[in-house]
Amino acid sequence: MARKAKHRISYVLPLADSTGGHRLGVNGLAVDAEQSILYSGGRDGVICAWDLHLPLGSQRPPSPTSPKPAAPATTLRQQVQGHTHWINSIVLAQHSEALVSASSDITVKIWRPAAEESLPPQTIGLHSDYVKTLAVPNASADWVASGGLDRKICLWDLNGAGQKLAIDVGQEEGGTGLRKEKGSVYALGVTNSILASGGPESIVRVWDPRTGKRVTKFVGHTDNIRDVLISEGGDTIMTASADQTVKVWSVTAGRCLYTLTMHDSSVWSLWSNHPRLQVFYSSDKSGLVAKTDTRGAVEMDESLSIAVCQEHEGVHKVISAGDYIWTATSRPSINRWIDVNTEDVEVQMPENFKMHRSSVATQRPRHHSYSNASAGPPLPGGPSTERRKKQIPFKHVLRLSNNAYFARDMETSAIFSVGGRRGTEQMDGELQVMQPYRSLPDFSIEGQNGLIKHVMLNDRRRVLTLDTAGEVMMWDLVKCGPIKSFGKRHLEDVAAEVNTMESVANWCAVDTRTGSLACVLEENYCFDAEVYADELELDDDIDFREDQRINLGKWVLRYLFSNLITEEIRRDNAFRKQLCVGQRMQRDNAPGNIQLPQKQINGWRADPSAPSIASTLRPTNGVHLPPTTPGLSIGFATPAIVSPPRSSMHAANHMPTMSEEGAPLEKRISNPSQARTSTDRNLDYFSTASSPNPGVISPSGFGRPAITPGGSQNGDPTPPGEPETGGKEKEGLFAKKFKMNMSFSMKKLTKASTNDNPKPAAVEEKDETDSDTRSAKTENSRTVEDNFLGAVQKIRYGYEDQITAHQQRPSQDGEGSDATIGDGRLDIACGITPSLANETPVLKPPLNTTILIQEDRPEAGGVADLFEGLVGNLGEMAERVEKVAPMWLGECLLRNQIPLKEIVKVSFVLEPWQGLLPSIAADGNNRLNANRMLRAKKILTYVAERIEPAPPPGEETPGDALRPEEYLELWCQNQVLPPTMTLATIRAHIWKGGGDVLLYYKANGRKDIRHAPVVDREAESRSGMP
Repeated sequence: MARKAKHRISYVLPLADSTGGHRLGVNGLAVDAEQSILYSGGRDGVICAWDLHLPLGSQRPPSPTSPKPAAPATTLRQQVQGHTHWINSIVLAQHSEALVSASSDITVKIWRPAAEESLPPQTIGLHSDYVKTLAVPNASADWVASGGLDRKICLWDLNGAGQKLAIDVGQEEGGTGLRKEKGSVYALGVTNSILASGGPESIVRVWDPRTGKRVTKFVGHTDNIRDVLISEGGDTIMTASADQTVKVWSVTAGRCLYTLTMHDSSVWSLWSNHPRLQVFYSSDKSGLVAKTDTRGAVEMDESLSIAVCQEHEGVHKVISAGDYIWTATSRPSINRWIDVNTEDVEVQMPENFKMHRSSVATQRPRHHSYSNASAGPPLPGGPSTERRKKQIPFKHVLRLSNNAYFARDMETSAIFSVGGRRGTEQMDGELQVMQPYRSLPDFSIEGQNGLIKHVMLNDRRRVLTLDTAGEVMMWDLVKCGPIKSFGKRHLEDVAAEVNTMESVANWCAVDTRTGSLACVLEENYCFDAEVYADELELDDDIDFREDQRINLGKWVLRYLFSNLITEEIRRDNAFRKQLCVGQRMQRDNAPGNIQLPQKQINGWRADPSAPSIASTLRPTNGVHLPPTTPGLSIGFATPAIVSPPRSSMHAANHMPTMSEEGAPLEKRISNPSQARTSTDRNLDYFSTASSPNPGVISPSGFGRPAITPGGSQNGDPTPPGEPETGGKEKEGLFAKKFKMNMSFSMKKLTKASTNDNPKPAAVEEKDETDSDTRSAKTENSRTVEDNFLGAVQKIRYGYEDQITAHQQRPSQDGEGSDATIGDGRLDIACGITPSLANETPVLKPPLNTTILIQEDRPEAGGVADLFEGLVGNLGEMAERVEKVAPMWLGECLLRNQIPLKEIVKVSFVLEPWQGLLPSIAADGNNRLNANRMLRAKKILTYVAERIEPAPPPGEETPGDALRPEEYLELWCQNQVLPPTMTLATIRAHIWKGGGDVLLYYKANGRKDIRHAPVVDREAESRSGMP
């Protein structure tokens, strides 16, 4: 059985207002020459459209000696967040009306920037791993080819028809193990009749894009193939590889024609707009951009290759249009360079240099072809030129191959250096190094500062980030905004200064892979973290109960989707109004149903008692069918009381549950906050009290109270394994709540109750066949979608249950339900009950905070985006959210219910410091465990209850009496613990080890402690007690 795909919620914190542009490196470039628009795709997932304000039609590049034209500024035209991971490639299609992008988020998307209806990029295809490359056969094509790390080549229809063809490169090769893993596709080239692919296995595979069959393959490269070009006729293929070479293959001959070695580093990019690839550009890892012109050359390796420019780092993509070249690197900026005209030029060589060919076997002169290629001046014996050509200095020329003709010193016969692929030459004892023709870019499209590194602080609410400018910033994950800037400092130094000694459960995953701070929430851990309300800095003055805790995941989700909740409440009101109008009563106290006699309906005939002139057909069996009333087709369902399974008795004794665990923010199904008085002895911190919440709807019945896991209905549970009889009269309040005569366990949350009354439990939505009480319903009346809409459907089914129950209990006038009658119309209370401000204090996240709903793809290990929106417009997109959001999100937002989960506990040993105070256990067993969020002051309260005698009956505690944490201290590892420190923090930062945490308690002298009766040690030894 396939594993169910999990859904997760991500939100991206908005960066400070900027002028736009990329925040991280740029991987893809595409240019629309007719509209003078440059498109770029970056590692930040952003697609930008730039107005170039340049004539890019049929302009010729300026000659080397011509002056530089004035540099017009490039401005941002449009920007869209297209992907949630790196964009690896972009291409233009359909006459530049469609821009297709491929990303590491495993999607292929299409964006139509010039469309009348402005829509974000739409997904047209999905891979099962990173999508690395794209290719289109021509400018007017209506399909695109994509390749990725899933070893597949897919052809996608650009008009929404889906996948046209899929080629499994790994399966076609028939390899296994490492061989099959190397089938990843890093480079693609395509025409209408041929498709070529390359990857880490260094093989160029040629396919038929119409059938998906392999035509041939070329072997010759020794490293990863990074880019592929195919001539318009499909007879020539050019490939760039990490082995520092560019190879030219003949499809007709089935072999490699030329190996070009003008680069000294891994060649990353190729680009050409020449139909026969006679002029092409190449870029490499070192940042060199070369232009090669083969027009007029008899042999390609005797053509002219010029080093146009040199970037400071590797060039991922190079592209040309008109008189300009654009380069994309790992920086967020894009540089524009002036192109070099190579059509009618010659190489200006130093004196005493002559042409030389390294290959001894082929010595026939090629001076004429070299001259025609504008690679050098006429030599003695060669043809003369009628006019003087424009010259390019020899220092800018690259040597295309080791066998090509190249200039050499006639007098010294200097030998080329080892790294002489670029044409470096030993001249007069000095190394002549190649120099790029353009030393500086003509214009730079500046990018923005993106986040590249982060550190999560111990409180799990704040994050430190480092951006590309070296600035350190602190962010608040709850309020979704920046807190403070620390300037340009080391991230680790700032983290050491601002970090606190806290231990909070992980509730979100944080990443900065797209240059922004993104937080990911998943069902299995997003509700694990809780914080005490008195530790938060809140703008509103809210009266919290003592030691109230707030669930971070539920708190953040509540206000990220607040507009959606508002819209759902509006829709719910309209639904209830329409439902109640259809249920108008025909008369006061009208019966909701009629008991049918147990007789067969077996025919009709005239009633003899009726007048003969008006004889009426009546059934003879006495059965009269009532008219059907709209909305009453769903029968009444009695809510079932399901008792939870009783946990087995263990030898382990657990620290009794605190009252906080029965509080709204402690339970997996939240209840509204209730006031707690100091005189209420049944609601102490080591007991469980559950309060019903009539506003929370259970799937099996409307208006059922929420269930507290492990709690009891009377608020006074008996600990597991403890007899129901009362304890000693002199024992304190905590002694009445649990015994210390058993061991303790941290691995399992024991749920047990000794009450005779049945305990209600949270019940999942069931089909009609699972319960006899639902047998009156129609077959399809309880179909629930497994998404956010399913939570809405449960609430609406609850309304129908109320109506049915009210119709079946007419004499009670709606007692026991939330349905009331007014003005002849049935009124139903709203079933949407989001958390209140005293449980989740009001937050105001920025309206431009991005919300993503994503789905894990188990078969690929990747994540697919299902929805993208902003906090401010979620209400307008309610229908889309209902279809793609998970059900657990709907339960949390609309019904204030979060998944049940075992409480994580910490075991510890509690002993008096140096025996100065009595032991907490008469039998010597002082090993306990409790919720990891239990504070040290509650442990001291427990100690005070155990070591001090209970007050006499009728005696009240003075109002100015010291609290236990004021006259007792808790120690661990020779450190006094703050009263507000939790057990989780003690274990992580103080104890720093495994096993039980050893805690000591002692008096600080502020109060004389009235010791409880001293236990007879001799009697203990005689009884075998330690």
